[in-house]
Amino acid sequence: MDRPRNVGGADRALRGVLGVWLTVVAVAAYLDDRRVTALVSAVAGAGLLQNAATGFCGCNAALGIDTTTDADDE
Repeated sequence: MDRPRNVGGADRALRGVLGVWLTVVAVAAYLDDRRVTALVSAVAGAGLLQNAATGFCGCNAALGIDTTTDADDE
């Protein structure tokens, strides 16, 4: 299933940085025995990293948002 890209540029980079940060928060929360915080952070981080890696966001698609430019397609 080939999805059209709708995440690009600064939006994609920001999602990647926030995804890594949330993953670090998840590990720290898990080590501090805060399991709910760890789970929520891990799921959110994984979702943002998936968006950054694939260039597709389901919420953007549902809302009709496209942050790609012609330069992103090259």
